[in-house]
Formats: sequence, structure tokens, C-alpha cells
Amino acid sequence: MTASLSYAVDLTRRLVMCPSVTPAEGGALTLLEAELTQLGFEVAWLPFGEGAARIQNLYAFRPARDDGAAPHLAFAGHTDVVPVGDEAAWQFGPFQGAISEGRLYGRGTADMKGGIACFIAAIKEADTQGIKTGPLSLIITGDEEADAIHGTVKMVEWMQQQQIVPDFCLVGEPTNPTAMGEVIKNGRRGSLTGKLTVIGTQGHVAYPHLANNPVPALLAMLAPVNSAALDGGNDHFDPSMAQIVDLQIPDAAGNVIPNRAFGQFNIRFNTEHSQDSLMGWLNEHFTRIADDTGTSYEIEWMCNAHPFVTEPGAPIAALQSAIEAHTGRQASLSTGGGTSDARFICHICPVAEFGLVGQTMHQIDEHVAVEDIDTLAAIYTSFLRISCEAS
Repeated sequence: MTASLSYAVDLTRRLVMCPSVTPAEGGALTLLEAELTQLGFEVAWLPFGEGAARIQNLYAFRPARDDGAAPHLAFAGHTDVVPVGDEAAWQFGPFQGAISEGRLYGRGTADMKGGIACFIAAIKEADTQGIKTGPLSLIITGDEEADAIHGTVKMVEWMQQQQIVPDFCLVGEPTNPTAMGEVIKNGRRGSLTGKLTVIGTQGHVAYPHLANNPVPALLAMLAPVNSAALDGGNDHFDPSMAQIVDLQIPDAAGNVIPNRAFGQFNIRFNTEHSQDSLMGWLNEHFTRIADDTGTSYEIEWMCNAHPFVTEPGAPIAALQSAIEAHTGRQASLSTGGGTSDARFICHICPVAEFGLVGQTMHQIDEHVAVEDIDTLAAIYTSFLRISCEAS
């Protein structure tokens, strides 16, 4: 360990120095295997996918060190990172692990190698303090930042086959907007994408009666999903929102009415809706417009996340108490933001997310405060202690 650096900061730095841009493992999981083995974990490598798309994942388990009353706690995270972008624009090398003016720089510091390092540091500190933990699991994937089809979703399926069911899982995503202790994510919205093509009849713009322009029909079909709130929200979620993200007319020409027009939209939806209810509603709407305009349509649907919420209970209360003890803040519960691997883990156990400050994630010069890394490790340690002692 580098002189004067805590274990949590040093491990974060060593993980950052592993160039694990999806789908490369980059040595990060190998490093974690060595650290976890020293802490008494049994480690299983779980590769999924074929050829160049093959992804390495790591599941680690340690049996209970108490009388069997403490809960089975799991921690989930990803070691893969997004590409560095313009490397010449970085103040320090993206995989250098440089520390300057109290900040650790590098790709993945915030999202989310720092969170993984802090949880391992918390287990190490819990052992030092003599905290009698229950069973512990780590669910670490190398496929979160890309398509996420060979990572946590497959690991969860494997855990179900092995009948591994934690009592609660904490995901170390960077949930705090500006300062440690602000936000716990206790749920996420669903995400439904529609790729809509409307087919009309091509013709000369000077003779519109000989053509059927698909563009007005497309605009009418997209009206309900054009920056629209679809409901009033509920106790856990803000209103569902729909946004148009792409419009195209293939082979457009200034004097030609096109035969096709394309639009893509995305709906971030809460528990007031389901994938099927949204698709059914919009398919009926599209069909009605097509019949009225004499056009036809093709729609391709993709739903990569369903909404979920973890109701406040003992694990979240333990996490809130730990956060307040080390930051003085009462963390609010939120279901906003994008998707995360919690959308897969919620199928086997209650799950929440709490990690570092995410202001610079995915940016040039991604960094976190060294002090925040130590604070997060202390929060995780207290979370383990409170959870185990309350059992």
C-alpha cells in the first residue's frame, strides 16, 4: 500500500490503474480475487458470452462469522468503465491513478471502482473491529457500461440456479449529486424504447394528390410521447416521462414526398405502468392514426428495464443511520436517474444504491475526493455493524 494512503484509497487507485474499458477485464477482477481471497472469500469466475463479446464476472462468498442470526448482505458493482475519450485532454493519465490536491483522478474513480474498494475496505475494517458478520456476497461484473447482457443479469440467473438468496444488496453506484450523504437510490424507473416507421406513398411535391405523405401521420403518432408526462407520479416516483430522441426521413429530397418517415422515442416509466400497458396503449393509438391517414406503420420495441422500488425497512434504515453518523446528513430516498444493475438484482432480493459523488463520472478528468473515499468506507463499515448487531 502506498505510504500514507488508507487501504480504501490505495485499493481504489490500484483498480483505476487497471484499464478495464468494456469488455476488457484489464486485471481489475484478478486484483479483486486476490484481495477477497485474503479476507476469506471463495471466488468463482463467471464468464458469459462468446468470442470477442465474452465477459468476465466475479462472484465471491464468505460464510457467516456469527451464530447465524445476522443477515446475508450482498454488495454489487462493476469494474468495467467507459472509454476515456480525448486522452490528450486529461490533466493526468486516465489509468495513472494520480492524486493531486486531495483528489484521486482516473477513469472509474467515481463510477464505480471507488465504491467497490470501499466495500472491501469495510469488510476488512469490520474484521479488525471484531464485527460478527453474517454471510457476505460480492456480485462484481465486467459488463455494466455497455449492453449489460453478459454481466449482472446472467449472474443473477446463476445465483437463482444455485439458490443463493441474499437478504439485501447494496449497489455502490455514485448516487450523490454534490456531497456525500445526499441520496440513496431505493428504486429505478423502467425504460421503454420505440422505433417507429410510418409508410406512405412517394410522389412529387407538386402533385400531392398522387402521393401520401407519411410525415404528418408520424407526427400525430408521436404526439403523446413528445416531452410528455404520462401520469401524476406516486409516493415513490415522479411522473413518467416520454421524449422523442430521433427523427429521420431516409433519402430526403427537396421536391419529393417521402414514402417513409422514422421516429424514435424513449419512455422512463414508473410503477403506474408496465411494458405491456404502454405498448398496448401506443399500438392502439398508432393503428388509429394509420387507419385515419391511409398509412401503415412498423414498430420495434425494446424494454431494458422495468420499474422497481424497495420499501423503507431495516436495511435502508441502517444505511441512513450510518450515513448520518459520518456525514451529518439525512439521506433522501430517490428513484430518479437512469438505469443500473439494480434492475436485475431486485428479482432476487431487496436492493438499494449508495456510493460516491458522481459529478465527474464519464467525464474527462473523472475524479473523487480522497476524503470521500474514506468516508464511504466508514459508512459501509457502520452499515455492516448496524445490520449485524440489529439481528
